[in-house]
Amino acid sequence: MNLPVAAVVWAVITSLAGFLGSGMGFGGWRFAVALGVAAVLFAFEWFLASLSAQQFLGEELAGHGGLIAPTVPLAAVLIYSFAITGDARLAIAGATYVIVPTLLLTGSAGRPPGTWQDYAAAVVLWVPVQFHWIYKLFPYPAPLTHTLAIVLALSTGVAAFVLSRRLEGVGYAVEWRPGFGLQFGLLFVVYAAIAVILGMRIGFLTFAPSLTRGPSILISVVGIAFFTAWPEEFLFRGILQNLLARTFGSPWAGWVIASIVFGLSHLHHAPYPNWKYALMATIAGLFYGFAWMRTRSLVPAALVHAAVDISWHILFRSAAS
Repeated sequence: MNLPVAAVVWAVITSLAGFLGSGMGFGGWRFAVALGVAAVLFAFEWFLASLSAQQFLGEELAGHGGLIAPTVPLAAVLIYSFAITGDARLAIAGATYVIVPTLLLTGSAGRPPGTWQDYAAAVVLWVPVQFHWIYKLFPYPAPLTHTLAIVLALSTGVAAFVLSRRLEGVGYAVEWRPGFGLQFGLLFVVYAAIAVILGMRIGFLTFAPSLTRGPSILISVVGIAFFTAWPEEFLFRGILQNLLARTFGSPWAGWVIASIVFGLSHLHHAPYPNWKYALMATIAGLFYGFAWMRTRSLVPAALVHAAVDISWHILFRSAAS
């Protein structure tokens, strides 16, 4: 993906968010600020999925210059906090969230991946999202709360691990190489067959197709692909599985452990603890992680992840829904 293509995708998705908000009655300077902050954060993490942008900024921020990597997400969260909420406590919380991962990773400079600082930075990124604490930073407007939280988390993670730590093998570049299509198609079909049979057998899934929601399906597809599948694959495969494989000296160990952690991260869904969801997610994680391990790219893993979630959204309902 080159920068012009990235810019077109960014403009389309940002415009879609603006039209959605306007259609729901939001407007005025507060909505403009919130949308602008979301657009800037999305641009930061999305344009860096262009390999040329990654290489350029990586060279420019080499060495201690990596400390300035979180400048964009930091400025964005401060602007939102003071302009929208006026709450200094939220501003401090947001600034802390953005800065701490990069500060932790400065202690790993020049050392092989897998230090305690690497794992601590990953936990700092993940836990506030997992328990929705980060959502409290963005109370307005409600339709953008999830998007703002996710793009802040992903921007912070990219600044810390891709630009500052310069962790190798993340695969954070939108590209298409020979074999990606086969990996995607085969893994999706095999997992879908397993998930449908097992999910219905244990009472987790119910076949309930919903194909009449029109534009909402398009919004769901965009939301799942860009603000669920891609960020989760970055965290669980590009960072966690990557680090675990290096720590244990085995890509297979990293694959299995990261998949289990991914599954356990779904326990909090109702009814708690949701062991059925955790089981299904663990198996899914094995497929997503295998795609990443074979290709060393987030693209096939994110595509399988998105296809699974979109199919579930359109064709099935979980027992808790």
